[in-house]
Amino acid sequence: MTYDIAIVGGGIVGLATGRELLARHPHLKLALLEKDDALAAQQTGHNSGVIHSGIYYKPGSLKAKLCVEGRKALWAYCDAKQIPYKNVGKLIVATEERELPLLEDLYQRGLANGIDNLKIIDAAGIAEREPHCRGIKAIDSPVTGIVDYGVVARSYAQDILEAGGIIETGSEVSAIERRAPVSIVHGSKGDVEAKYVITCGGLQSDRLAKMTGGHGDPKIVPFRGDYLILKPEKRYLVKGNIYPVPDPSFPFLGVHFTPRMNGDVWLGPNAVLAFAREGYSFTTINVGDLFETLTYSGFIKLAGKYLSTGMGEMYRDVVRGAYVKALQRYIPELKVEDTLPGPSGVRAQAMMGDGSLVDDFVFDGDEGVVHVRNAPSPAATSSLAIGRYVADDADKRFGLGMTAAIV
Repeated sequence: MTYDIAIVGGGIVGLATGRELLARHPHLKLALLEKDDALAAQQTGHNSGVIHSGIYYKPGSLKAKLCVEGRKALWAYCDAKQIPYKNVGKLIVATEERELPLLEDLYQRGLANGIDNLKIIDAAGIAEREPHCRGIKAIDSPVTGIVDYGVVARSYAQDILEAGGIIETGSEVSAIERRAPVSIVHGSKGDVEAKYVITCGGLQSDRLAKMTGGHGDPKIVPFRGDYLILKPEKRYLVKGNIYPVPDPSFPFLGVHFTPRMNGDVWLGPNAVLAFAREGYSFTTINVGDLFETLTYSGFIKLAGKYLSTGMGEMYRDVVRGAYVKALQRYIPELKVEDTLPGPSGVRAQAMMGDGSLVDDFVFDGDEGVVHVRNAPSPAATSSLAIGRYVADDADKRFGLGMTAAIV
């Protein structure tokens, strides 16, 4: 059978895109291909579960727009599907005077992005919201929440199946060949023929784009983030999300405190180079992936710029006392013995050859194909809005509203 659309990638973005397309065009014959044996097994299945407000992102950017839209859509979706979530709120805490101008800039950015009910609180306000947290000022963002994105992703998948779509797991794509007016997607479970292809490959997004002649940049460089977990008897130390003021000298956010739907509290993450694109532990090494990263001009330039900061992250990765010391900046009474080893995630960091990090969502395409080139955090929060954005692009590129299904 020839499908109208083949979606490559069964993470939350691919699933959201599939359900949106079928909701708009019930006649479509749609197949979604996922290389793993389970859906949402990579970035979606390893993220912190935060429903982000949209405060961090540059006003006017796709991240800002789609995060705010996506958060509201996700709340409505979870309500409709009876998926549990909690609006636990977030404090973005300044612990030093030098951070206050950055905090004010972030507050103004949040206002520009239309974040509801933001306010700046003083030390007394921090203590009232988070009795064990110490800081001099903080942004209080009450519209930040938590959810289990694995549950959300599986619900999106059920929407696809109920709308008549096909989901094939364990089908790794090795090539995409355009034979107009169709494309042949070569997979480990056999070839799939489709008139149009949409790739949502996350950690493999640049490789999928190159299969259709796309540019090598932005290139994905994987960074692993390791978490600690608060011991159950110490969960009282944290009520909601506690985040740092972003450090302009470091390209990642920094350690924070994240409550989970199951009652756990995650601490972290740090940010270190992963030795494989799917390298969720220090000992997971893919020689090909690592060689590709270490010889990429963009990574070489980035590593040179942030060498000392990166070495500090690596030190904290292996010395828990140093890791906890970074966390004590916000909760001074936290002790090493209050923590347990936690899970890890890998961020698909898009990078350019000049060493600059791509800090917005990136979508592009060519004849018969749309690529999601860069969709890191807050992609899970933004997933429904991203699905709409990609579906809009597909409608325009493919003329879906005017094209009958291929028999």
